[in-house]
Amino acid sequence: MAQATGPSRAQPATLSDVARLAGVSIATASKALNGRSQVRAETRQRVVDAAERLSFRPNQLARGLLAGRTGTVGLLTSDLEGRFSIPILMGAEDAFGAGEVAVFLCDARGDAIREQHHVRALLGRRVDGLIVVGSRTDPRPSLGRELPVPVVYAYAPSNDPADLSIVPDSVDAGRIAVTHLLACGRSRIAHITGDPGYLAARERSEGAMGALADAGLAPVEDPRFGAWSEGWGRAATALLLDRHPEVDGVLCGNDQIARGVMDVLRERGRRVPEDVSVMGFDDWHVLTSGARPPLTSVDLNLEEVGRAAARALFSAIGGVRRSGTEALPCRVVIRGSTAPLS
Repeated sequence: MAQATGPSRAQPATLSDVARLAGVSIATASKALNGRSQVRAETRQRVVDAAERLSFRPNQLARGLLAGRTGTVGLLTSDLEGRFSIPILMGAEDAFGAGEVAVFLCDARGDAIREQHHVRALLGRRVDGLIVVGSRTDPRPSLGRELPVPVVYAYAPSNDPADLSIVPDSVDAGRIAVTHLLACGRSRIAHITGDPGYLAARERSEGAMGALADAGLAPVEDPRFGAWSEGWGRAATALLLDRHPEVDGVLCGNDQIARGVMDVLRERGRRVPEDVSVMGFDDWHVLTSGARPPLTSVDLNLEEVGRAAARALFSAIGGVRRSGTEALPCRVVIRGSTAPLS
């Protein structure tokens, strides 16, 4: 009978499992996860990576990395009421582990002076690190290189390449959206999106147009930029159908626009998805589930952005710091508004 080579799925991973996968002794694994200075940075990172691969409980990891520290972190957002901040914060808190790390949450409300006040207050509480969550994907000013604790930026990247930023891959998100429409047999595709002042709008469009070009196709017309609203979706679709009644697929910059698009298609007697497949962005369940038919949308995996930011902060607190911008993949959530041509 073959012997098991790893932890059973029914059993949580142990420190011994982490050590075995990382190729180190249990003592070294323990030192690495407890932030001891005797462990080389490369070895520490290998142990942390092994812990993540084995789903070594995040609260166990937090306990090790924060040993001898205050066990507190700061989560600083610019838009606590926003659609994007909350899932990121939820993912980060999941990774911190319930009851293992105290989280101080501050909302700067987009005000730079208020943000600096919160940073000073958090440092005064001797937090071990900070996660800064933006309200849009455009680069934001760095908090600076002189802070006494590590900082990770989530969603909105820092404009300093020496900082570490975790963001969704907006270009690839546009690409996978069009790839889905092409897989549904759609070839006369239009793109109706939001404010071109937003980097997300431009990057999603870039990815979408790139996917069409790779397939040897062109959009039925140049992308239409406008507002992030149902009203803009309705107005843009009316113009689109007047000029290009042959359209059979519409990629929308967000779910609100998509709802407006489907309203006008219905009014013009075009069936969704039989005649025209429609896709949104952001996967906002209030809109996608309430649409008729339910709306296919691109999920930005914001909770994973939060989890990745928290894991990166753990590593930085443990002495392994990274820099640059790391883009995480998004995914298409298929519902009734897209289907293969019959």
